[in-house]
Amino acid sequence: MIEKYLEKTEFSSYEDFMENYKVSVPDSFNFGFDVVDAWAAEDSSMPALVWCDDSGSERSFTFGDISSLSNRAANMFSSLGVKKGDVVMLILRRRWEFWVCAVALHKLGAIEVPATLQLTKKDIVYRAESAHISTIVCVNDDFVLSQVEAARKETDAIKNAVVVGGTRQGFLYFDDLIADQSDSFPRPTGENATKSTDTMLVYFTSGTTGMPKMVMHDYRYPVGQIVTAKYWQMVQKGKLHMSVSDSGWAKFGWGKIYGQWMCGAVIFAYDMLKFKPLELLKRIEKYRLTTFCAPPTIYRFMLQEDVASFDLSSVQRWCTAGEPINPEVMRRWEELTGRCIAEGFGQSESTVMIANFPWFEPRYGSTGKPAPLYNIQLIGPDGDYCEDGDEGEIAVTGLKNGSPPGLFRGYMYDEERTREAVGGDCYNLRDVAWRDSEGYYWFVGRHDDVIKCSGYRIGPFEVESALLEHPSVVECAVTGAPDPVRGQVVKATVVLAAGWKPSDELIKELQNHVKKVTAPYKYPRIVQFVDELPKTVGGKIKRAEIRNSDLEKA
Repeated sequence: MIEKYLEKTEFSSYEDFMENYKVSVPDSFNFGFDVVDAWAAEDSSMPALVWCDDSGSERSFTFGDISSLSNRAANMFSSLGVKKGDVVMLILRRRWEFWVCAVALHKLGAIEVPATLQLTKKDIVYRAESAHISTIVCVNDDFVLSQVEAARKETDAIKNAVVVGGTRQGFLYFDDLIADQSDSFPRPTGENATKSTDTMLVYFTSGTTGMPKMVMHDYRYPVGQIVTAKYWQMVQKGKLHMSVSDSGWAKFGWGKIYGQWMCGAVIFAYDMLKFKPLELLKRIEKYRLTTFCAPPTIYRFMLQEDVASFDLSSVQRWCTAGEPINPEVMRRWEELTGRCIAEGFGQSESTVMIANFPWFEPRYGSTGKPAPLYNIQLIGPDGDYCEDGDEGEIAVTGLKNGSPPGLFRGYMYDEERTREAVGGDCYNLRDVAWRDSEGYYWFVGRHDDVIKCSGYRIGPFEVESALLEHPSVVECAVTGAPDPVRGQVVKATVVLAAGWKPSDELIKELQNHVKKVTAPYKYPRIVQFVDELPKTVGGKIKRAEIRNSDLEKA
């Protein structure tokens, strides 16, 4: 399948990969027709999705099944008045219906907005009115349904509300709606046909600061994800791949549908109501997964279980993204499984941008080297490109020559912000990193997360990594706390492992530990123990929330 879009698919070295990876996207490319239906036409029995949940339910789907069901769903959406360019929100957790609805909306030319179950009435109203959402399809969950009901009373934008996995008064029932629909959906033509530059997908960003932005991706986005799936996650045709992600996160698009199906991999979906590391380990072992990707938090909590007691030998590739993974976590995981975790880096606005690719050895603490789609540079305070060893902000340059497939097209209904972000030659991510002499990139932190203490610049990631080497620490967030003398001091907010209790003695032990592992001036002068860290719906630590709380107290 990917041979249709790449000039070359096999590479002898990273240098070969960077120089000769060339992608071509037809003007009429549509993931639903050109990937899902194409696989179904080639072999309708080809496996596409294996789905299970906490209750023991399990279903398997072939590409023939997904093709047929998505056609029914496309006809269903059309019967509700949804047409090309209309916006539909999906709040479906990891239900198998998500894949069916997403493919259907792509075929129809409607714009998909994935959303998390944690949205409140206010969140839904904001999204519905900001993106002009006309239809919501949601899972049968009391909290979700109650929030959608309340939102519909406050906005006239939402015309249709559909529920899957059960019935609810006031909601249309998905199973009934598609039951009598045709499993044939001809490819639209003329003005109803999609172009590769049309908007296909909108992600609302996590919103660590301010209101979420509406990130627009066009129909080229799935082709951009080939690098993510084949060359970083290293998925294999006919083999099971799992990315741990709710369907409301951009990580779902990275790891659970587009690049994976373009490569012919089988997506494994575990619809867990609540993350339990032991249950996840059981399923990795039971289903004999071949490739696996999860945020660092997932690995940290799995390491609290007896990982060595599970047979994880089927997994040939472990990956992580979402936040930098601490070297100690990588070391312990490799000791227990025999394989290193390959980190990748990117945003909701992109596909994988920097990663540990198979042609070079991962280095503990490094996010890897740039992907070939992006011309990555580090930009210093003076606006010039940084030399090796100097810290700078990660940026994608060369946009005047055209935006690469996978990079967002801008922010929906916000021309000014779009112009600022991608209207020139450079898209600045505002993430700080440095590059060593061999081309490896080392993440320092978000621009706002870097701590300035007594003239020193301290990246939180290095201090967090040092703390995680101590057996008492499961998770931690390092931030700058206000100080009348130094301006800022390093603060560590720590979640303790089972069996450890907060104490002044432990604080001193952690401080001394950091002094030994890294430069002494970086040690946390303040240590606060908490039961859990504040996180976005995407699982990223909300350091800004901790900083703001400390500022208010000060």
